[in-house]
Amino acid sequence: MTVIDKPLSTASTSTKRVPTLQSGDRLTRAEFERRYKTMSRVNKAELIEGVVFMPSPVHFQAHSRPHSDIVTWLGFYKASTPNLQTGDNATLRLDADNEVQPDAALFIKGGKCKISDDDYLEGAPELIVEIAASSVSYDLFDKLKIYRRNGVQEYVVWQVNDKRLDWFELIEGQYLPLAPDANGIIKSKVFPGLNLAVNDLLESSMAAVLAELQKGLASEEQANFVRGLKSQNSPSD
Repeated sequence: MTVIDKPLSTASTSTKRVPTLQSGDRLTRAEFERRYKTMSRVNKAELIEGVVFMPSPVHFQAHSRPHSDIVTWLGFYKASTPNLQTGDNATLRLDADNEVQPDAALFIKGGKCKISDDDYLEGAPELIVEIAASSVSYDLFDKLKIYRRNGVQEYVVWQVNDKRLDWFELIEGQYLPLAPDANGIIKSKVFPGLNLAVNDLLESSMAAVLAELQKGLASEEQANFVRGLKSQNSPSD
């Protein structure tokens, strides 16, 4: 008797295809990560309150240039301050429904924000900066609420088209604006010496921005902060 083997069905021989991410999808964080990892051509997607957001292509003047200026400013501060980390578009796991990619973050090593075993950020950085097109961006609504709820101490939103920058400080569970001083300088409460010449930044006058930052780095407040960070990082007796 001749036995003819039946061909295996397509379903049994092929690996089940992972669905692609789509804006508006409602997913768990685990499923969001599973789909994101398969999409090599996608370099930014966020899960906000369980909903997938996929930003449009990045424009130079409206996002890339100001983003670069912010990273330069924070990087200059970090280079002069021990025991800090900066992140640029790093995936940040905040809670079960929120996994975001802030444009920039600054945090203290050993603080609430940690680097996970699989090399993501977990927990709230002390400072987050987002580059937004305008005041109608979700950075000033959904993200602001998420960062506030998760305990991000300071949150900066640069609204490029509106030529406006808002810097919020977390006080008793609410974000309150940090106002510039008489010279147009905003000074971080969490990171002494992290001074920002707002008008110069809005005009992309980075030499002036860094000159003002250098004044902050030369201050006694910054020196005391550095001494404290070094003592935290020193081995105990």
